[in-house]
Amino acid sequence: MTIEIDQEILEEACKNIIENILICLPNAFKGTVYLVGKPPDIVATRITSGIIDKEKDTISWGLPEKSDYNPPGKPWFQYRDEPWRPLEAMAWCVERQDSWTAEDPGNDARSVRLQVEGIWTDFHHMEPVLIRKEDVYLSEEPRLDYPENYEGETLWENSDFVVAAVIKIHFNPHTIRSGGPETKVIKRLSRALGTELLSYQLKQQSLEAIKHLAEDRINSCNILADILRNVIAKTGLVFSLIKLELGFLRDQWERVLLMGTELEGMKEKAINSLSRMILDLKGISARSQKDLYDVQSKFLNLHMPPKQGERWIRMRIEEKWEKVMSEIPVEEGMKSQVYDDISNLRESLYFGTDPELVAAFSDMSSPLKERWIDLIYRETGGNDLELLNDLILFLEDLHFHLPHKVKSRKSLVRLKALAEVVGQLEVKANVILREILNGNSAQ
Repeated sequence: MTIEIDQEILEEACKNIIENILICLPNAFKGTVYLVGKPPDIVATRITSGIIDKEKDTISWGLPEKSDYNPPGKPWFQYRDEPWRPLEAMAWCVERQDSWTAEDPGNDARSVRLQVEGIWTDFHHMEPVLIRKEDVYLSEEPRLDYPENYEGETLWENSDFVVAAVIKIHFNPHTIRSGGPETKVIKRLSRALGTELLSYQLKQQSLEAIKHLAEDRINSCNILADILRNVIAKTGLVFSLIKLELGFLRDQWERVLLMGTELEGMKEKAINSLSRMILDLKGISARSQKDLYDVQSKFLNLHMPPKQGERWIRMRIEEKWEKVMSEIPVEEGMKSQVYDDISNLRESLYFGTDPELVAAFSDMSSPLKERWIDLIYRETGGNDLELLNDLILFLEDLHFHLPHKVKSRKSLVRLKALAEVVGQLEVKANVILREILNGNSAQ
């Protein structure tokens, strides 16, 4: 192949680009990536296809259709332009390194099915993924036997690029046109796929070069590769745990403020009411019912800053209810109850900062309460280590009391230390990788 990387990594990269395109373009519903092999065969192989549902929530993956391009693929001499067989869009993309748009499928000059069976397929756009030859081969381009087209001209002879892959995106009828904004988006994202594939290949070539230096360095390279693969996941896990601990602190604080008041348990009552109603609805799909039930239950264990919580409720709960109520008949009484419960959920987000509730809590001074509210409800990500340090210092105050204050402080101390270590590890690993890559490039 022009690009030689691990099959699983290749499929994942192709899935990512298809998912990005299908989500970005509202009228796109299916995407496929074909890998184009190295000369002289230039075998075009369908790697994966994805079809997104109408809600733009779920993508189904695989190679369900019968196709000449399914593995092991189709070599160049079988799909290039020739007088005695139908013209193919794939040949156009590979030979000319240019895109093909079927904006009028009924008159698509390169639709095989239209030419053979007289049946036109759907509207689509095909975009070649181009990579510079000098980037693929790093140094001087090797002597490769490039194939010829039907007229005897050598492919890519006067081009600085090779075709590494072809992206095909299907659209709803009459929503795609040649040179339109959708095609520009796909072209830009095709460059992103080319860069990603190239980066994987460069990494693989670097590792192979390192293996030739000495046997005792292989283990070091494998360890480094493991670090690089896992460091982002570990960093994300650490900061997720930090966010959970901050949520736990907000939960403790709000429980203390609400204890014995008429607002105690309001959040739970609203969620229970919404859950009962979603289970009682008739005509709703089992999937939508479960999705809404699960997301409402999840909210019980989330304790976010107010603005973040407002966005969460709107996107995850309110919009789903509005969609359900627009699709099936719902009694006005139930609709009113739904909006009342959602309003109560929004109100619950502000319990921890409610002036009356805070003023009624007399176990600590007003300045101390103001400082605590500023820290714990600040809109920030879990990666704000300065905020963590301020919280850790605040929790040492003997005049500040929460049921599990000591436990939370110990957890934050450990998580902050772990976040710092993981951050340093990522920086050092990247430095080492750059040194190895630079060393391999010199050789």
